[in-house]
Amino acid sequence: MKKNGKKVVIGVIGSDCHAVGNKIIHHVLEANGFEVVNVGVLSPQADFINAAVETSADAIIVSSLYGHGELDCQGMREKCKEAGLGDILLYVGGNIVVGKQVWEDVEKRFKAMGFNRVYRPGTPIEETTEDLKKDLNIA
Repeated sequence: MKKNGKKVVIGVIGSDCHAVGNKIIHHVLEANGFEVVNVGVLSPQADFINAAVETSADAIIVSSLYGHGELDCQGMREKCKEAGLGDILLYVGGNIVVGKQVWEDVEKRFKAMGFNRVYRPGTPIEETTEDLKKDLNIA
């Protein structure tokens, strides 16, 4: 696959060790021409942000499957701004909250935290990839 010149930082935030989905996301993004910087699992916000700064990334995709994404993601947009990444695309997806909650409320809370796109559990990575292409103006 031809590279599209865009860099994306991915990883699993917080005390979450779900590695399989992370590997799938990595593979699909690379297959779609993205350069992927994978910070792996059990990653604090700083790992995502430092990797984005070091590589001049265009986007950060945060995954969480253990339900505590809301706590783990608080303040991330502000920390991105402090690091000079004010305009970086921030995506989040997976099982990002504890328990069954009204999705529209969850999405509103994450958007209020500065995330550009918020994906419900079970969203295919191909959907996220297409959104990324649109948001980064990739034909």
